[in-house]
Amino acid sequence: MINRIKYGIIVSCQAGPQEPLYGSQYMAAMARAAERGGAAGIRANGPADVAAIKASTTLPVIGIYKQRTPGYIPFVTPTVEAALAVAKAGADAIALDATFHPRASGLTASELVARVKEATGLPVMADIATLEEGIAAARAGADLVATTLSPPPPSYPVPNTGYRMVVPEGPPDIELVARLADAITVPVIAEGRFWTPEQVLDAFRAGAWAVVVGTAITRPAEITHRFVRAALQWQASRS
Repeated sequence: MINRIKYGIIVSCQAGPQEPLYGSQYMAAMARAAERGGAAGIRANGPADVAAIKASTTLPVIGIYKQRTPGYIPFVTPTVEAALAVAKAGADAIALDATFHPRASGLTASELVARVKEATGLPVMADIATLEEGIAAARAGADLVATTLSPPPPSYPVPNTGYRMVVPEGPPDIELVARLADAITVPVIAEGRFWTPEQVLDAFRAGAWAVVVGTAITRPAEITHRFVRAALQWQASRS
């Protein structure tokens, strides 16, 4: 699986309950579209979506299971049980939060990486936010280290709705990709705020093994709102 994704684009196919495309059938269709477009792999959330995508495509699937626990920050596959659930659904690798934040289970990030590898027998992708977290994850046995959690994206008010839309802005953290590539021997996956092919090339030049692209491909509401905000800014400048 790791060799298959080298210098490839991994498409993150995810939708929350509040989104129009929420549902395994829609994520499977999104994954098929990504495969037709040449994607090297898929990142998917939850056993139902993982199973549907595995049944619909031939691509390797990096499975996560988002589970929030009150009082704790990590929610991307925060427990061994969550990892086993997506492994049973057919995931080819497991991604998990490997930041230094405390977990309800009491496990450290390094302990979680080691236990998930042992329990599932699958490659583990460590989602990190800092260089130090990436180094620790690699030492703990992570097979891939991803810049997924660096840093959290801002949110913006959506006019006339009362909602706030999370639209990742600003450039990807290419510097972190480069520093990780120099510091560890396991493959570095660039993820977070990739909007253009030029940014993807920058990541590869910095040493990325593969690049994950999510919102820019698979979240129509966020993509639309990005253009709408530009239109609103133009409107404001004319008044």
